[in-house]
Amino acid sequence: MYDPDGEQLVKSLRSAAEQLTENRSIRDLETTVTKLMHAAVATIPGVAGGGISRTEQGTVRSTHATDGRIYELDQLQSELGQGPCITAADDPPVAGVVVANDLAGADADRWPVFAPRCVQAGYRSLMSVQLSLHGKRRSALNLYSHEVDVFDASAELTGGLFGIQAATLLHGADHAADLGKALESRDTIGQAKGILMERFTVDDDEAFQMLISSSQDTNMKLVDVAHWLVEEARARRLEAGPRTDRRQ
Repeated sequence: MYDPDGEQLVKSLRSAAEQLTENRSIRDLETTVTKLMHAAVATIPGVAGGGISRTEQGTVRSTHATDGRIYELDQLQSELGQGPCITAADDPPVAGVVVANDLAGADADRWPVFAPRCVQAGYRSLMSVQLSLHGKRRSALNLYSHEVDVFDASAELTGGLFGIQAATLLHGADHAADLGKALESRDTIGQAKGILMERFTVDDDEAFQMLISSSQDTNMKLVDVAHWLVEEARARRLEAGPRTDRRQ
C-alpha cells in the first residue's frame, strides 16, 4: 500500500498556500495550479500525468495538463460527455473522488466509449477529484496511470488534499478574473458617462440615466451600450484625425 511521504506532501501543499496568499496576478495563480498538478503527479507513485477539466454553462475544457496526451484524453472525455472526470465534476460521490482501477477490466462498462480509447492511449487507471467549491463552474483534477490498481486509500487521500489546494487556487483565479471584468466594466461605463456629459451637457446622474434608458430600449446590457458608445467616440476621433494648430 502507498504510504505518502508526509514531509514532501506538506512541503508541496505549503508552497501552494504561500503562493495563494501572496498578492499575485491571474497568470501567477494559473502558473501555480500547473505547478501543483506536476507536484501531485510526482508525489503519488504510479501516476504518469494529470490535468484539470472545467465545465461552465455546458462547455467543458481541459486546462493545466502536464503533457499533450493528457490534454487530449481530458478533451476526449469532454467531447464524449463521459469519463471519470465528467462523473467527478457533474455527479461525484460523497467523498468527491472517482476511481477507475482498470479501464480494460471491471471499470470498462462504466464509461464504455471512453475506456477503450484511454487504454489504447496507454493508460489503464484514472482518478478524478471534484474541485468545485461553489458557483457555476464545476471542475475535476484528473490523475492518469499506465498501471492498474494504483489508487488505493492513501493515494485517494493524497489526491484529495491536492484537490483542495487546486480548488482554492482556481477559486482565487476565477475571483480575480471576475473582479477584473467588473473593474473593466466600471471603467467603460465611466468613460461612456463622460462622453455623454460632454456631448449633451448633462451631469453624472443624467448621463447614467441615459445609459440605462438606452439599455432598456435596445435590450442590450448596460456595459454593452457603454462599450458601443466608447468605441463610437473613438472611431469619430480617428476619422477626424489629429488636431492641428492653424495659427501662423
